[in-house]
Formats: sequence, structure tokens, C-alpha cells
Amino acid sequence: MGIIVENPGIQTTVQDEGRFGYQQFGVSPAGPMDTQSFYIANILAGNRRGESALEITFMGPELKFEKDNIIAVTGANVSPSVNGEEIPMYQAVLVHAGDTLSFGVASGGSRAYIAFSGGLDVPVVMGSKATLMRNKLGGVEGRKLEKGDRIGFCCPRTTLPNMEMRRMEPEVFPQGDITLRVVTGPQDSAFTEEEVRKFFWYSAVITNESDRMGIRLEREEPLKHIKDGNILTDGVAFGSIQVPTNGQVIIMMADRQTTGGYTKIGTVISVDLPKLAQAQPGYKVHFVRVGIQLAQELYLRNKKKLQNLEKKLGQRS
Repeated sequence: MGIIVENPGIQTTVQDEGRFGYQQFGVSPAGPMDTQSFYIANILAGNRRGESALEITFMGPELKFEKDNIIAVTGANVSPSVNGEEIPMYQAVLVHAGDTLSFGVASGGSRAYIAFSGGLDVPVVMGSKATLMRNKLGGVEGRKLEKGDRIGFCCPRTTLPNMEMRRMEPEVFPQGDITLRVVTGPQDSAFTEEEVRKFFWYSAVITNESDRMGIRLEREEPLKHIKDGNILTDGVAFGSIQVPTNGQVIIMMADRQTTGGYTKIGTVISVDLPKLAQAQPGYKVHFVRVGIQLAQELYLRNKKKLQNLEKKLGQRS
């Protein structure tokens, strides 16, 4: 027993850390769009960081609990409430059997995460519970949640060590304008130095044609390739910045294709991807060039921050 979906919201999916080791077969890792909020939700709920949770997009679901369990909600403010009474975000909260957990429309971001202590009991497909909708893999039948779905808890808990300490100040995401740090390459040589400078000088706007696969941007002046913008197909990473032949920019996200034949002018560094995942259509995006060493240092610093939170709460990674 676990939860019954009474209202699924706009797009609610089961995600864990991701499905790795199958990209050579064309299977995307999937996983959370905002890894930082996802990790924090799981840590607060007493789980290992990569445990299965629910990802909410724009508007959350309504869930009936069949069994007591501790939850934590992070990410964009989705106004969570239990039986109509507001509960705090970024805090471990005990929800009882018979209670209804509901959410409003996301504000201050696009996505939120609900972690359930012990994780969710859905089938493991190719080593992961993550939902990859375009391949119909993982989660609940490889799709977003629907009314009437039942999801069990793996190991529900009613208490956790250091329960009173399982709270944090909610993350405040940039509004309207975001700055993303970028490591250039591997195909920045497909553009003149002037065009690369223009990429960093001028902002772009997030369009409505954005989803878990990629965030599309529109520039007033498209980038110009030295040739036609096509390359021999090669690998695509989370954060790869593709520039197709039309000169507009697509940033590849969690459900990206595993390979692509368009030039990649750079890659958004991993610690900035949560900002992008939380951005909404109409936001302006500015790019700043950084080196790989800084990107790695920031990654390790953030990893240490998560480890310190786990240590403070007395749990393992």
C-alpha cells in the first residue's frame, strides 16, 4: 500500500537518479530535471540521494495516502497541503493513512519533487525506476501518472533520526533572467570567433517548445555556421548546447536523445542545470564562458555540500 492518484496534475512522473549504461543502445538516462532539488528531497526524507520520487511539472497532483509515511517536497513552490492545511516545503513531514496530499500551481519555478521515505515500489527496468515517456520505460507503465493509479511504498517510516533537523530554507530560483555558465566545445570551431563572441554577448529567450528532452531558445539574430551546421553523429550530454542549421539554440536535458548530428557550441555546467530546469517560457538566458577546471571545482563543492547535509542528519550517501 502507498498512494492513490486522485488527480495527476499536468505532468507527474516517477524519477530516480537515472538509467545509466544504455546510451549506446539509444536509451536516454531520464532522471530528474533539477537534480539538486531531487537530491535534497530524498536526503530530507531519509533516503539515499538517487531513490525514486515524483517529479511535478507546473501543477501538482492530488494523492490519497493508504499508509503512514514521511515525505519531503522541494523545488518550485507548489503550495503543498494535507487535508487542506498547508505544510512546509524543504522539511520532512509525516502524512497519515487516509490523508490527502494536494498541490497548487508552481510559482518561483517550474518543477517540484516529492520524496517518500523508503522510496516508491515500481518495477526496475534496465536498472532504474526512472520514467522515459518517449520510450515508454520505467515508472508507471512508462508514462505520466493518471487518475486511479496506485503506487506502493517500498519501506515507509513514521520516524527518522534527527527528525527536528530535517528542514532547510527553500531554494530561491532566479526569476525572469538566468545566467548559465558554459564550457565551450566540442564543435565551437564550426563558428567564427565573432559568432562565438555573439553567443556570449547576446541573450536568448526560452520558448514554449521546451520539455524534458530539450529547452529551445530563440535569438534575435541566429548564429551562423562556417559551413552548414551538420556533423557526423556523436554523443549528447545533459546540458549540451546544440545549434542546428537554423542557428537557434537547443539545450539538451534529461530525456535527450543519446546522439545527434548538429554542432554543439558548448555545454552548460552541471551546477547551473537546475536553474535552467526551473526556468519558464519567456525567461531570458545569458551565457558566460568558464573553464573546465572551474566547472569541476563547482561540481565537487556542491557534492561536498550534499554530503555534509547527509552527515548532519546521520545518514549515508
